[in-house]
Amino acid sequence: MAWVAFDRAAQGFAAEGSSEAARHWRAVADEIHVDVCERGFDPDLDSFVQTFGSKRLDASLLLIPLVGFLPPTDPRVKGTLRAIEEKLLVGREFVLRYEPENPGDGLPAGEGAFLVCSFWLVDNYILQGRYAEARKLLDRLLSRCNDVGLLAEEFDPFAGRMLGNFPQAYSHVGLSTAP
Repeated sequence: MAWVAFDRAAQGFAAEGSSEAARHWRAVADEIHVDVCERGFDPDLDSFVQTFGSKRLDASLLLIPLVGFLPPTDPRVKGTLRAIEEKLLVGREFVLRYEPENPGDGLPAGEGAFLVCSFWLVDNYILQGRYAEARKLLDRLLSRCNDVGLLAEEFDPFAGRMLGNFPQAYSHVGLSTAP
């Protein structure tokens, strides 16, 4: 997300005609981009990882094509999507934020699946041209809304119930941005 900040700053300065500032922030964004591509991708996993040198996955990696860091057709993006499907997808519906046995954030294991992460997966399927899978996943997620169409922050895929903050804006943002 540091790349996103500098990329958007460069775009903003370019749009307002401040080419010197735009060049400066573009250079910073480009430096971050190179660093992340070199140090944040694990060729053995064929995936980007949670932190440099890590072997852990994180659902926020689904944002890579959504923010324009790399195109959805990039082999590293495709490999990352496959890795997330293999390690973070529970019941073909819920994307866990981290690998459950090793979250790497200092918090105890056992949280539910953040619903916004599952909506990011819908978006990735669409960007990959996997429309039928996107539709099935979106329909399954929509079936989890309560009687007035609201979602919580998380869903416990094992107990079959909503968890966390309710209603949760991030879950609804994910829903509203899913094409």
